[in-house]
Amino acid sequence: MMRQYLAIKAQHPNILLFYRMGDFYELFYDDAKKAAHLLDISLTARGKSGGEPIPMAGVPYHAVEAYLARLVKMGESVAICEQVGDPATSKGPVERQVQRIVTPGTVTDEALLEERRDNLLAAVCGHAMHYGIATLDISSGRFLVIECDSDEQLLAELQRLNPAELLYPEGFESLPLIERRKGLRRRPEWEFDAQTASEQLNQQFGTQSLDGFGVKGLDKGIGAAGCVLQYVKDTQRTALPHIRSIHREQQEARIQLDAATRRNLELTQNLAGGQENTLFSVLDATATPMGSRLLQRYLHAPITDHYELTHRQKAIASLIENGNEEVADTLKRIGDIERIMARLALRSARPRDFSRLRNAFNEFPDLLAQLETFSNPLLSSLGKAIGTYPELQELLNKAIVDNPPVVIRDGGVIAEGFNEELDELRKLSQGATDYLDALEQRERERTGVSTLKVGYNRVHGFFIELSRANSGAAPAEYIRRQTLKNTERYITPELKEHEDKVLTSQGRALALEKQLYEYLFDNFQPHLTALINTAEALAKLDVIQSFAERAIALDLHCPTLTDEREITYEAGRHPVVEQVMEDPFIANPVKLNDEQRMLIITGPNMGGKSTYMRQTALIVLMAYLGCYVPATNARIGRVDRIFTRIGASDDLASGRSTFMVEMTETANILHNATEHSLVLMDEIGRGTSTYDGLSLAWSCASFLAREINAYTLFATHYFELTQMAESEQGVVNVHLDAIEHEDTIRFMHTVETGAASKSYGLQVAQLAGVPRPVINAARAKLHELENREPGEAVSMQVQETPKSSKGQSEMHFSDMPDPLRDALNQLSPDELSPREALDLLYTLKRLSQA
Repeated sequence: MMRQYLAIKAQHPNILLFYRMGDFYELFYDDAKKAAHLLDISLTARGKSGGEPIPMAGVPYHAVEAYLARLVKMGESVAICEQVGDPATSKGPVERQVQRIVTPGTVTDEALLEERRDNLLAAVCGHAMHYGIATLDISSGRFLVIECDSDEQLLAELQRLNPAELLYPEGFESLPLIERRKGLRRRPEWEFDAQTASEQLNQQFGTQSLDGFGVKGLDKGIGAAGCVLQYVKDTQRTALPHIRSIHREQQEARIQLDAATRRNLELTQNLAGGQENTLFSVLDATATPMGSRLLQRYLHAPITDHYELTHRQKAIASLIENGNEEVADTLKRIGDIERIMARLALRSARPRDFSRLRNAFNEFPDLLAQLETFSNPLLSSLGKAIGTYPELQELLNKAIVDNPPVVIRDGGVIAEGFNEELDELRKLSQGATDYLDALEQRERERTGVSTLKVGYNRVHGFFIELSRANSGAAPAEYIRRQTLKNTERYITPELKEHEDKVLTSQGRALALEKQLYEYLFDNFQPHLTALINTAEALAKLDVIQSFAERAIALDLHCPTLTDEREITYEAGRHPVVEQVMEDPFIANPVKLNDEQRMLIITGPNMGGKSTYMRQTALIVLMAYLGCYVPATNARIGRVDRIFTRIGASDDLASGRSTFMVEMTETANILHNATEHSLVLMDEIGRGTSTYDGLSLAWSCASFLAREINAYTLFATHYFELTQMAESEQGVVNVHLDAIEHEDTIRFMHTVETGAASKSYGLQVAQLAGVPRPVINAARAKLHELENREPGEAVSMQVQETPKSSKGQSEMHFSDMPDPLRDALNQLSPDELSPREALDLLYTLKRLSQA
């Protein structure tokens, strides 16, 4: 058995091998140690090798899905090795083979997938300045290729796609760009060869050329797609009939968002890594998981086609006007049929998948009747794409029981009346009481013994029972089977034949039921393409009805998409911040056009500058989803890219400081922004010295306004930048208002024209809890700096200042008692016991917080 195990393990050296033994999947050697650690299961031993016990760990076969789900989330892959031989006829170990390989990017089982998130397998190849990416969602058959022209584009695409598994060639020159991603798999170079890949893809699609798919000339993308297809074949070990085409994803057809922009705008993931308080969480009112997944794809790839966007807007308006509640309720009953299609194609669908599909088919007529009430071209076209499947609907209604078991293994899936032979076998296996009652009555009449009984037990099978006194009445063909104290039990050739039927009928019924189950798969194969199109149409309808529901619930308004150079709106609101605030949100306008291309935004920290900037980006992005927006009178011109440089963070793993990250993101914007780009820049230059930072901020703003001409929101605390409005055409000052009262500040969050009068930094620091002596000393230094003569050197020593108007002397750093410093000066570390050291630590902590 161990020789067999090691031979199979040698074929899968880098992944865990689940080796079926009876009711368990067992792991041995290093696999056992690794699985015991990852799954927190017992590590035992079985037998010896080289005089040492062989490590072993195992999981029950009936609970394997839960363990696989945990391993897949950790990025692990597992080969499932099953018994394929017959134990009754096997000499030595039963023959075993790896039936499937479960990897993070190729799972289709419902228990292993997050229902509201795409699960992508991706491959990347190429070199700096030219990369090819291919992605496959095996659960839907969606197969795409993309080509990138820079490292920044590659990183942006990988962040957008967020694949569960990423394949790359041996010797990949740009490995440092991706090496921190989970699910990396190195593959041989030949799998990325464009010619080999083309032949393999043509064979999969049944074509002679890939030109008809619009991927001509994309050698890197085709090479990556070939690797993806080969990997799926290696892991699934079955036909892939639902993968029937490949598409090029054209970057010019969507608004480009780089990695920093996706992160800063918190589209589907917040800065902490969760999904709470994201644009997705606010907009997701979808009724099905497949609609939710499509919405996330929309958010990461807003389209630029005004014709398609206008159609979406009109469909939303139609749903709002006529009510979308019935459509949403029907979609909820239809559920997630997209992933069922993949399991049908791979012949891995479970009984409850068929049950859900039956329920969906039964809902289609009602949904189509509802769509017919809307006089809208897009909704009508979606209704035609959804269609009906009366033959498949009738088949499933007849074939599947109302509440099928989870798996086909033990039968009970096929409904009574679907197959006569199966019904007869089931009756036999259940005892066939009608037959036995008839036999008993007939034998009583024949023998004249009214107490004759026909019975059954598991040890001796069926029998005819006579009392000892009546045993002489037994006919000649009665064969004694068992003698008891007061009775004799017999068998007859007829009863023996019936017994053989009954005892074998259960196995035959199960075998026949599995054949009928396969027959269901056969009936669905010709309809897979149409069913996949149906699922896509349902997902689109779900997103549109979600937009309609959100428009009503969140008070959203339809924007006007124009070809002019403008981004203007009134009463704009941040769609996410508004939902988490307890107080009413203060709405503000934006006006960007040829005469007013850049807004220099000043005002206090916490005054709302970042919220104002982000809300503009989100309103533009929502408009390019076809969604309504949280603003009135919105007019959105053509936008090709959205850039953000907001927030401060370092990248220590790559050796980059906060300022280096800031300058890298700034350089990306200045190199790639165009006159149709929306640029948000916040506090450029704050990570270096004052004059360096001011100079960089000035030159960046000037370059954006003068050379690039982009729509720009530029927030700063450098008041010198507000002078640009006097020298640069198209630059306008605005500020977030605040009111100061004595030592406190109140943020008004309203946008006013002109520059802010001051920064209010000390007031914000006071609100943050900075100690009063520090605030007072800072106020004194600020007074000195503001009143110095031009060119006068700045002294950083704290000087005595006049008494305040209240007659109290200002506190200065030199005057402040420092109990913490005194305590530290008095201690002698070498003389402290452990207990005294612990007590002292608590004392120092208390002093530091005083």
